[in-house]
Amino acid sequence: MTNQVSRTFALAPQILTSSLFRAAGTYGFFSLINSAIPFFLLPVMTRYLTPDDYGIVAVFGVMVSLFMPFIGMNAHGAYSRAYFAPDRFDSAKYMGTVIIFSLATWVVACAIFGIFRTPLSALFTFPSEWMWAVPVVALGTLLPQIVQVSWQVREQPRSYGIFQNARTLSEVGGALLFVVLLGMGWQGRVLSRVFVSVLFACAGLYILVRKQWLVFSFDKTCLSHALCFGIPLIPHTLAGILNTSIDRLFITRMVGIADTGLYTVGYQIGTVIGLAATAFNQAYVPWLFRKLNMNSEQEKIKIVKFTYLYFFVIISAAIILGALAPFMMRVLVGVQFQGSSMYVVWIALGYAFSGAYYMVVNYIFYIEKTHLLAMVTFMGAIINIFFNYFFIRWNGAVGAAQATSLMHLLTFLFVWYLSSKVYPMPWRHALKRNTNP
Repeated sequence: MTNQVSRTFALAPQILTSSLFRAAGTYGFFSLINSAIPFFLLPVMTRYLTPDDYGIVAVFGVMVSLFMPFIGMNAHGAYSRAYFAPDRFDSAKYMGTVIIFSLATWVVACAIFGIFRTPLSALFTFPSEWMWAVPVVALGTLLPQIVQVSWQVREQPRSYGIFQNARTLSEVGGALLFVVLLGMGWQGRVLSRVFVSVLFACAGLYILVRKQWLVFSFDKTCLSHALCFGIPLIPHTLAGILNTSIDRLFITRMVGIADTGLYTVGYQIGTVIGLAATAFNQAYVPWLFRKLNMNSEQEKIKIVKFTYLYFFVIISAAIILGALAPFMMRVLVGVQFQGSSMYVVWIALGYAFSGAYYMVVNYIFYIEKTHLLAMVTFMGAIINIFFNYFFIRWNGAVGAAQATSLMHLLTFLFVWYLSSKVYPMPWRHALKRNTNP
């Protein structure tokens, strides 16, 4: 076993010099900047916003996330797969079809959202007069994501990162203007998201047209493929959103909006692990798909060994972050938010398990059996609801973080089992001593 561990870690020099690591490093660099920007904003926001304000902003973010999967029915998620099938689809027409369909469904969803504005306001404990901002920010978040996917599949992490960071910097600037200079409180934070979302949605469309990655043409074949890929993912996407946001809704209802604000600040620190995992996955997916296309057993063994190494690194990083959190909070946040540090280790571990989940779920995406994920994540969300309810009753607000971490672990383990069934990889064979790296 010791020899096998040594063989696994011996892969490190190969990884450090690979195109995958260079791309992941670029994504990671820009993601680090992107995550560092809000951290620099924390000392300011936690002194100009109260925990109640933070709670309201957090609930607004949850509503935006829940609204997004219904715009375009997740059709944009199929683009990254269609791009690697040029013999079947024209990627520019495919993009145009997806965006036209997304805009059409957004109009319908806005009408439905407007009709049920009052009950939704009561359900989420959010002011009804600001409900209009939810669909605006949702669409303004989706369109830039599509632009970033376009850069991702073409393996242009630098352009991806610059666009991402420019958006975040603009939102920070808007927050400073409306919250600090104009003293608008949580309303200013919401307004900054509205303005920046609209600005970068327009900029994103301009980029797609200018680069000729988008042709405003509607193709039924493209739409059929996109919906067959995307619709089964709606329960999966919603469940994923619930798994990362239901905690704040429960805290708001069972403990209080101020505790939601404290929890959100701790969550932001723990999210560092999730940002790193997402950045790596953005580089990993194109690399993995190319390797799997080779259908080489030797390459598969290398992939599996690297995956085990990744599991160890990301979980260790989460534990270290949790240990450092109390010291970080003394510098980063205002006095009212010092108690947020107790949430960090649980959130960080949850995102570490989520990062491990990315490494195994990609096989299901590769083989295009996305319908299998709907059941897994939907049931996971249901279980997470029960976990949150009982853990919060037992342990207060920190119980929500514990429930979230446990759910990410269970989801990762079950999806790992599922992916091994639909796309066998040498998970056991790679651990044998006589396996070459």
